[in-house]
Parts: sequence; C-alpha cells; structure tokens
Amino acid sequence: MTERIFNFSAGPAVLPLPVLEEAQRDLVELPGVGMSIMEISHRSKTFDEIIGQAESGLRELLNLPDNYHVLFLQGGASLQFSMIPMNFLPKESSADYIVTGSWGKKAVKEAKKTGAVNIAATMADGNFTRVPSQDELKLDPHAAYVHLTSNETIEGVEWKQEPEVGDVPLVSDASSDILSRPLPVEKYALIYAGAQKNMGPSGVTLVIVRDDLLARIPEGLHTMLDYRTHVEAKSLYNTP
Repeated sequence: MTERIFNFSAGPAVLPLPVLEEAQRDLVELPGVGMSIMEISHRSKTFDEIIGQAESGLRELLNLPDNYHVLFLQGGASLQFSMIPMNFLPKESSADYIVTGSWGKKAVKEAKKTGAVNIAATMADGNFTRVPSQDELKLDPHAAYVHLTSNETIEGVEWKQEPEVGDVPLVSDASSDILSRPLPVEKYALIYAGAQKNMGPSGVTLVIVRDDLLARIPEGLHTMLDYRTHVEAKSLYNTP
C-alpha cells in the first residue's frame, strides 16, 4: 500500500484505516447477507440494523437525551440553511443569526429568502477573527431561534462555550467540530452537521432536533423539506 496521507483539510478528512477496510469489505458483500450494502433494500431488516447501530452509537457518544431525534439526511449542511427557516421561522417573526464567518453568511442568505433575519452580531469588521462576547450580542427575546456556526473552517473561529440565549431555541451548524469534544446538547434545540469532517464520508447530513420543536412546524411544507417526515420515517422516507 502507498504510504497513507492524513488529510486534515477543511473538507472531507482522514478516516481510520479499519473503518475504510470494513467499508471496502462490505461494499462487495455484507457478512451473512450475500449482497453489497449498495444492493440491499433500505426497507430490509439488515439495513434497519445498520442505521439503528449508527444512531445508537451517536446517542452514546453525544450522551443524547431521549427527547432528541437523530436524523440522517442528504443535501449537506447547505440544505439545512434553507430547511431550518422553512420549518421554524414564521412570517410574523424573525430569527437571530450570529455571523462569525463564511458559512454563517451563507446561512443568513438562505434564511432571508424565507423570512426576517436579525443579525445579532457580525464579526465582519474584524475580518472574522473571533466570536462576539455576550455583551456584543443584540438578541431578540422573541426571536424564533438563534443560529450560530460552532466552528468556521475558512476563518478558523470556534465557539468555546455557548452564548446565553434565554428561552429562545439555539441552533448550531456543527459540521466541522462535532464529536471533537464533549457537547452540552441540552443547550441546543437543533444541531446539524455534514458527516464528512468528523463522522464519515460525504453525502450524509446529521440533524439532531429536540422533540418539542416539531410542534412549531407549519402545515403545507413540501414533504421532503418537513422534519416531521423524516422523524416519522426514521430517516428512511426516501432511499438514503
């Protein structure tokens, strides 16, 4: 084997060799199944066990409370930029966005297509070299939610502790640092992350959503863009 290169770039990054070797083996034939994982039905008992193990492992690693749902979706974190306001930003309300870099700016751009956005803080004047202090945040106590990016990969700015947002739901794009450290999940209403930086190959998007948040979703959303669809189908509404 050619000497392995350990890629720690901002995009897809290094995976443990045993994980790659197991994936290589199962790509041809799952043990005892006689088919590749790419050939079996996502409605089968075998795949149900696979996705169940993935959820169980994440729940253990993150110490997830029972009132949080784990979803495995597609579209990357970029689709979540749209899904979050579509599900949780009513027309009569606004959402607070704390912008600490490029990904936060992209999240704001998509949210504005759905409803009103309040920039609770932006570090653009300082070229995105730090997160704001609590005193710098201009939070709306009646906001639909507060959105932040836990770690901006391009600018290299990471939150070391969560801002105080009161009773307003806190939403985090945790794509680049999820599972890199203990996470106080109970402080968040929704966490989302592309899998490719710390969890696995690109193509899977993890969403962790608190159960009470689902009651805020309006009727009439397109089926695939409604979080309730994926909660009810246990991430298997469509072929993953």
